[in-house]
Amino acid sequence: MEKLTHTLTSESVSEGHPDKVCDYIADSILDAHLAGDRRSRVACEVLCKDGEVVLAGEITSKAPVDYECIVRAAIREIGYVFDGEAFHADHVKIHQYISRQSDDIAQGVDEGRGLDTEQGAGDQGMMFGYATDETPELMPLPIILAHRLTRGLAEDRRSGKYPWIRPDSKSQVSVEYADGRPVRVTTVLVSTQHDKETPHAEIERYVSTCLAPRVLDSWFTPEVKVLVNPTGSFALGGPSADCGVTGRKIIVDTYGGAAHHGGGAFSGKDPSKVDRSGAYFARYVARQIVKAGIARRAEVQVAYAIGKAQPVSTKVDTFGTGEEKAAREMVGRFDFRPAAIIETLDLLRPIYRTTTNYGHFGKAGLPWEA
Repeated sequence: MEKLTHTLTSESVSEGHPDKVCDYIADSILDAHLAGDRRSRVACEVLCKDGEVVLAGEITSKAPVDYECIVRAAIREIGYVFDGEAFHADHVKIHQYISRQSDDIAQGVDEGRGLDTEQGAGDQGMMFGYATDETPELMPLPIILAHRLTRGLAEDRRSGKYPWIRPDSKSQVSVEYADGRPVRVTTVLVSTQHDKETPHAEIERYVSTCLAPRVLDSWFTPEVKVLVNPTGSFALGGPSADCGVTGRKIIVDTYGGAAHHGGGAFSGKDPSKVDRSGAYFARYVARQIVKAGIARRAEVQVAYAIGKAQPVSTKVDTFGTGEEKAAREMVGRFDFRPAAIIETLDLLRPIYRTTTNYGHFGKAGLPWEA
């Protein structure tokens, strides 16, 4: 019988991508507040363009936080310290438009205040978690490989071995599947920012003979088509070239298009916002289903009403790869109330800067990956 095949493509972006710069600043501000006040309520949005950084949102916290210091430190960590560029850690102008969280929202989230006496969800919406046994990380292979490429670029840049590499980069990996299992990588695309003097041939040679073989390991073969900086040049990048905004890389942050997405972004939000904590917990539950051998793939959905503790619905799909009834029973054993999620995963900690880049899932050390 002929095998059924399809190709799935996923992308990743580096910490120097304009949107990720914004995500990292937002999560740095979140962590600073949680470090000083575990009960902080943070919804921080960031925009970066040229030499301007705009902070906006709603924050209620007892922790004194120097936003300007945090912004400059985050930009410096990423690596935007090149003289002559508009976006520079020491020279950007920082604009702050931050108020307190609306009391109409707070009364629904604070325990004992709203119509529901328990801690309610910080917003309505649906969140998805996904797991698959196709990689040791229980993640889809294309997004894992795409993250390896952008992370590898960042590591090589920081090592100093390739001084021409600049912080902004993107990758894309196409994987062919046969009967639901990955069988080969077909195409790799890498677009990396570089200094003006480095010729395209040198960048292409580095990606094709060094970076890709090293980070893709056995998935890189002579048959893989490699595309490098397809426009021919990528000297001008980062927020000096493009506008960045928080929350625009939600597929990069999750499963690379292999699973559904509820539409909510993560960065800059404290765990009372179920956009973030609900998605983390759904991933945690999906992992348990796959780890228990109940199914090879599992997708968990949870939905909430603002101010209500109990979810309005939960759902699991094993895509015909396991025992659907057993998966439903396992999901039913978990407590999806926001306060229970926060307690189970110990989320009132300054851990969020470690989630920002190269995916919020599939990385060791995060509580929902335990």
